[in-house]
Amino acid sequence: MMTSVVRGYGSYVESQLLGLGQNTVVVMGTSEYTLTRNDLDYIRGLPEVDVAEPFYLTQAYIQTKEGRKQVYVYAIDYDILNKAIGNLKLEKGEYPSLTDVTSAVIGHFVAFSESTGAKLFDIGDAITILMPQVKSGGKVTFTRATVRVSGIFEEYGGAMFVSPDTGIFLPEKSGKSILHMNSWSGIFIIVKDPMLVDSLVKKLRSTYAGKVDIIAFQQIAKVVSSITGAIDFIAFSTSLSAFAVAVAGTAATMITSVIERTREIGVLKALGFTDSQVMWMIIAEAILMSLIGGLIGVTLGLGGAFVMASRGLSISSGVSKLVIKAPPKITPELISYTMGITIIVGIIGGLIPAYRAAKIPPAVALRYE
Repeated sequence: MMTSVVRGYGSYVESQLLGLGQNTVVVMGTSEYTLTRNDLDYIRGLPEVDVAEPFYLTQAYIQTKEGRKQVYVYAIDYDILNKAIGNLKLEKGEYPSLTDVTSAVIGHFVAFSESTGAKLFDIGDAITILMPQVKSGGKVTFTRATVRVSGIFEEYGGAMFVSPDTGIFLPEKSGKSILHMNSWSGIFIIVKDPMLVDSLVKKLRSTYAGKVDIIAFQQIAKVVSSITGAIDFIAFSTSLSAFAVAVAGTAATMITSVIERTREIGVLKALGFTDSQVMWMIIAEAILMSLIGGLIGVTLGLGGAFVMASRGLSISSGVSKLVIKAPPKITPELISYTMGITIIVGIIGGLIPAYRAAKIPPAVALRYE
């Protein structure tokens, strides 16, 4: 149960990160450093870089017939968006021209209700975007912007950093004219080859020395993989205590069985059973008992894994909340691995009782009451 859930979430996060492309890097401005045209020119001049374009990003709300809905608004070049996110397709409509700053392509779950599937917006509809602004004293006000829907994306399934399903995508020039943002949120970079990502990241970190945030999805995926492996090992290590209990339980049960069947074992040995045959008989019974317990455990574990995974993983960042739901990763390899451990438990737990049964003298066993 624990292993399948950990592997399921790990695989989900890795796939979403790599869904943005193994050759995608994002440089984000910080409160200490504002990205400018000089930064863009510098990045474009690096030999590893194929394409680099600035973008604006803000969290906002829209009003729908189902109530207020949280969205993410991007002002970004559509060409680099399609290069960064694989299999991103328009369901209907078209991309607006670069100069049409009031037209937008919206995500599937902006156009349709995520719960009922009802249509909320269609081509040509106007959407009023409410962008929260925190004033001095902690007071929150909203800046309004109205855009027209020119296209709707097909359902994508979500991705890290970019959210095609819950996003509103405007041309890059809309950042200043419509969203009233004074500086770029970051720069999207497409590297010429995934093998050059590490080299580019090292150069950027050396140049900016921690002043900007550098997000390399390939590197994050590697980190997630290593973390998942570590958690997987920890889960296995903690389950060793359960294996020890299982071995002790199997041994106790089989010792009791041997004591209760002493006369029967004596009869078998008197009829010609060898010590090794008696040993294998007891070990086989221990393995059979462990397999039955293992099958019950695997069945309960499968059910428990789906129950655990259905709750989702919530990541909160103050005003926003992201809920990740990933199915448990249940594979034949994992089930075989689990049943293999069960067999080992049966063998280890049955060894001492089997040896004890094999060494019972037939004459003593026949007189046993």
